[in-house]
Formats: sequence, C-alpha cells, structure tokens
Amino acid sequence: MRTKFSSELTALTGELVRLAELTHEAADRAAVAIANADLTAAYEVLALEEQLQEGHGACENRAVILLALEAPVARDLRQVVSALQIADDLSQLSWLLGRIADIAVQHYPHPVAPPALLPLLTSIAHTVTTIAAATVRAIAADTSPPLPIDLDPTLREHHDRVLKSVSAPDWPLDSAAAVDIALLAHHYERCAEHCLRIGRRMTFFHTGVPLSEQTAEEGAPDSE
Repeated sequence: MRTKFSSELTALTGELVRLAELTHEAADRAAVAIANADLTAAYEVLALEEQLQEGHGACENRAVILLALEAPVARDLRQVVSALQIADDLSQLSWLLGRIADIAVQHYPHPVAPPALLPLLTSIAHTVTTIAAATVRAIAADTSPPLPIDLDPTLREHHDRVLKSVSAPDWPLDSAAAVDIALLAHHYERCAEHCLRIGRRMTFFHTGVPLSEQTAEEGAPDSE
C-alpha cells in the first residue's frame, strides 16, 4: 500500500510540473503577443489556458482522492494539501494570462500600448516569464530547502511607471486605452504574486512553516 501511495504522490507532483510548464509556456506566448501584436501567440495563450484548466481539474481530483482514501499524515499530508493549493495558484495564473491575451486580441492589429510604454510592458511580460520559469524549476526539483522564486525589483518599478503614465494629465489616448494598459500591469503583478506564493507553499511542504509566519519573517504583506 505504501508503495502505491508513494507512486501516487510522485504522479501528483508530475502533474503539477506539467501544469507549471504549461503556465510558463503561456507566459512566454503572452509576452510575444504583447511585444509584437502577435495574434497567433495570443490565441496560443488561450488554448494553453484551456489545457491548464482541464489539468487543474485532474490534479484536484487526484489530490482529493488521496486525502479521502489514503488518510495521509504529517509530511505526506502537507504534500497533498500543498499540491492542491499550488494547482489553484497555477489555475489563477492561467486565467490571468488568458485575460492578457484577450487584451492583445482586442487591440489587434495595433499594439496594446503607445510606443513610449510598449517597452515597459514588454519588460514586465518577460520578467514574469522568467519568474514562471523559476516556478517550474522549484516544483520539479522538489528539494529541501526549495529552489528560490525571487521577485525582480524592476517589476514593481515598471508597474508603477506604467500606472503613472496612464493617469498623467497629458495622457494622449482615451480612457479605455488607459484602463486596458492598467489592467495589463495589474494582471502581470498578480501573476508574479501567485508565483511567489507557490514558492512559499513549497517551503511549507518541506518545513511545515505556515505561509503567515514566512511572510512575517520576510516582512512582506500576505495577499491571501
């Protein structure tokens, strides 16, 4: 029985890695859609979102069955609970990336932002793609302590610059364009937050330290 349970836990981790890889691919294609007004890349993000949502359901079902039938304890229980929560974070990531793709589709064949802002949005998109890649590595490595998922300090800086630009009195476009660009920045900020939360969930799995205590130690606000 223990061998079967261990193999089920391994399969659960494998599903999480696959979901994380799909999320990273979606982030990469979203960055291309934003940078190049690429309609094909935007539709690829939407297709990946659908795959991710299906995978999330399968991962959730496997985890619930393990909880209901195997009655895991201690570390095994933390692994299953963490897997459920990480799958939820990845599902939210895919939804956010899908909404980013929607904005790119709505603006096609034009860029989502004027020339002065497009490099900032592109930088934000590539930064989040890099964080998503670190998330894949952290889940796949499954080491204690987990591999770090760090927030690039330029992300907050670029996010604030975008919001300042679209709210400036001399903003050259209409309010609808300003809202879309602000939403892009917000969605990407939320993507980064979910990646960081996954890192904290991996720490909880390996150490048992709750997210609230990790946050207190880091001095960062907890968005949950």
